[in-house]
Amino acid sequence: MGVASLPSLLFAILFVSSLTVSPAYSRLTTNYYQRACPRFQDIVRDIVTNKQITSPTTAAGTLRLFFHDCMVEGCDASVLISSNVFNKAERDSDINLSLPGDAFDLIVRAKTALELACPGIVSCADILAQAARDLVVMVGGPYYTVRLGRKDGLISKASRVLLPNSRSSASDMIRFFASKGFSVPEMVALVGAHTIGFSHCKEFAGRIYNYSTTSPYDPSINPRYAEGLRRACANYQRDPTMSAFNDVMTPNKFDNMYYQNLQRGLGLLQSDNTLVVDARTRPYVQAYATNQTAFFQAFSHAMEKLSMYGVKTGRWGEIRRRCDAFNIIKT
Repeated sequence: MGVASLPSLLFAILFVSSLTVSPAYSRLTTNYYQRACPRFQDIVRDIVTNKQITSPTTAAGTLRLFFHDCMVEGCDASVLISSNVFNKAERDSDINLSLPGDAFDLIVRAKTALELACPGIVSCADILAQAARDLVVMVGGPYYTVRLGRKDGLISKASRVLLPNSRSSASDMIRFFASKGFSVPEMVALVGAHTIGFSHCKEFAGRIYNYSTTSPYDPSINPRYAEGLRRACANYQRDPTMSAFNDVMTPNKFDNMYYQNLQRGLGLLQSDNTLVVDARTRPYVQAYATNQTAFFQAFSHAMEKLSMYGVKTGRWGEIRRRCDAFNIIKT
């Protein structure tokens, strides 16, 4: 099947697969807070706008935080819980230690403002879902519908955090996403979130230093790009905060440049590069690189589906008074 025919195929695949969501989805609505907290969307949007202006990495950080939340216990704000003497929470798992503080701070600010306006009404899970969407739009990405009415989860354990990492193969990622009910085109679209944000040098150091006995860096990387990364990350072992943009061309704009970069040898992470190498994922990389509208459509459908994954309603959750702690301490 040629690449030109993929956009229509993607729409059909995403539309059908998006129907496979949590049964609690039927209780979520777009106007959930219309009466109980009518300024919900305005308050979140104001907080998001101010935070993104002062800290431009907030969009990428919040999008990553949202993904890490949804893919463990479902979209229930379990990643926001702080550890205590009784429990090591999700945010303290190894892979979550690099989640950016700006994203957590954003949710705290929004929760504080909403508690003042309508105390005990809005869940942290809904705040995170809404903020992620608003930030995607703010940096040039597509608008997609966010249904509301999630409750905050009652479980957050580091031991349950099993997520793909920067060295994951295409097979690893396909298996992981399939276990959550996501198709290959949905997976490739969601990974396109790497069109914004950055990664620490240690996450890709193996690709640019001492790669093999015949090459100092991964030969699939554009040589000039590899040399630039080697210079930028030269002191990463002494300074673990050193990093590089995921998208070297348009790092602060949500667009389809990420996929174009992959085809040019400008993919930063091994998990990025594997998408353009593997025959199962390469056609979708090509389709999204060629047609930004197709990418935006696929990303929107995938994000709508992700935002409904494993949501909690009724007695299966609560409305936290503060986002980093359960209302009742769990033992």
